[in-house]
Parts: sequence; structure tokens; C-alpha cells
Amino acid sequence: MNSSLSQQNVRLLVRNPQELALLKKSGEITARALKMVIEASYPGVSLLQLEEIATREITRLGGQSSFKTVPGYYYTTCLTVNDEVVHGIPRPITLREGDVLGVDLGAVYKGWHTDSAWSVLVGGQEAGNGQEGEKRRFLKAGEEALWKAVAQAKAGNRIGDISSALQQTVERAGYRVVKSLSGHGVGRAAHEDPEVPTFGKEGVGLKLQENMTIAIESIYAGGRGEIYEKDDGWTLATDDGSLGGLFEMSVIVGKNGPEVLTDWRKY
Repeated sequence: MNSSLSQQNVRLLVRNPQELALLKKSGEITARALKMVIEASYPGVSLLQLEEIATREITRLGGQSSFKTVPGYYYTTCLTVNDEVVHGIPRPITLREGDVLGVDLGAVYKGWHTDSAWSVLVGGQEAGNGQEGEKRRFLKAGEEALWKAVAQAKAGNRIGDISSALQQTVERAGYRVVKSLSGHGVGRAAHEDPEVPTFGKEGVGLKLQENMTIAIESIYAGGRGEIYEKDDGWTLATDDGSLGGLFEMSVIVGKNGPEVLTDWRKY
């Protein structure tokens, strides 16, 4: 896991104080935009409206869309619904009560990128039984996996410690991580080294150094965890029609623990 990266190359990914300050501002912009979209995700709103909200908020805060720097991608957000997992293109469809919506977006501020995602149950604020209750349990497992993995982002730990936390938490809840997708480094580009897989073993992989910046992603499914690409060339969905889930935070690796850059709940 990540054996192609030497420790010398990793040192190039350690950020200095000036770079960290810009990344923190980028993370704030990402978090605030993510919060705006989450709060607007109610029955009757369209995915295109959510895309407009994200674009407007990032611009208002002095940032630009990170995702639009990806060749061939022309949107600020990736929006996934129900069986979709990642990279969903904003479309003219309307959200319905009980949909599972994944919101993924990123900002770039003065050349520095951050990335974040969250999945929500549309409408239905009261905890329910049956299908709604299962959807809530599904989302709770993915969020729990994210925070357990984030807690491993401290100097001296290894990538495998993050990956193992993701996999174990998801699988203990009865779901499956999507092994073909992963988290990644963030910084001067939207996606950088190192790769942060959704599965792995504790104590193996690249050793983390203080002030590295990475995006940790809990990417999982209610079924087998196998995916396929839809005809639009971007959207990835589960091949068995089961629910897809995505939770993501950009973090700074700390000496004693991580600093989360994109926690929308703070704002």
C-alpha cells in the first residue's frame, strides 16, 4: 500500500505554516459551502439548484471550484442519489422524501485545494422504523467510519491505520466498503499523493508525517460494494442497486491528532 512513495517524496507533501494557513481558509470555504447545500437539500429541490447554491457560496467567500480544475468536469459539485456512490453530475432531477443524497464538493483558495462530502436522508426528520430506519442506520455507519478513520491521522501512524478503521467499522455494521475507490492527498491539486484506501491492515503502508494534508473518504455500499459507470461517463453506482454512501473530510496530520479542515458542523 503506497509503497511507490518514498519517505523523501513524502517530505515534499509536508506543508509549511504559510501553506497551512491557506489550506485552512480553503477548508473553511469548502465547509461553509457544504453546509449551505446540506441545509437546502429538502424534498422538491433539484440537483441543479444545489449546484447553483454551492457555486454561489464558494464564489461569495473568495474561492473557486476545485472540481472544475479536473479536465472535462464542468461542475462545482458531485451529487449522488440512492444507489449512486460518487462523481454524480448535477442533473435536472428533483429530490424526493426518503432519498439518500451524497454531496461532494471542494474549493480552491489562492492555489490550495480542499475536498469534503456528506450523505443525508432527504426529509423525514423523525427517526423512523422500516426502510427509513435502515437508511438512517446505513448513514450512521458511514459517518462513524469516517470519524474513526480521521482519528488515526496523526504523525507516526500509517495509511493502513486509517484504511483499517474505515473497513472494520463499515463491515461490522453489515455493509461493504467500495475497494476500487479511495481517499487522497490534497494541496496544490484536487487529488495528490498519497492514496488513502478504504480498506487495509493496521500498521502497514506509508508512515504519516506531521503537517501532511489528506482527504479521508468513507465510501461504501449496502450490498456487495461493486460499482459500474453510468452512461454519462462520470457517475459511479452500485451494480446491485443497493444504497451508496460517502463521507469525507480534509485534514492536517498532527503530532498528537488530526486537525479537520472541512467540518461543516462548526459553522
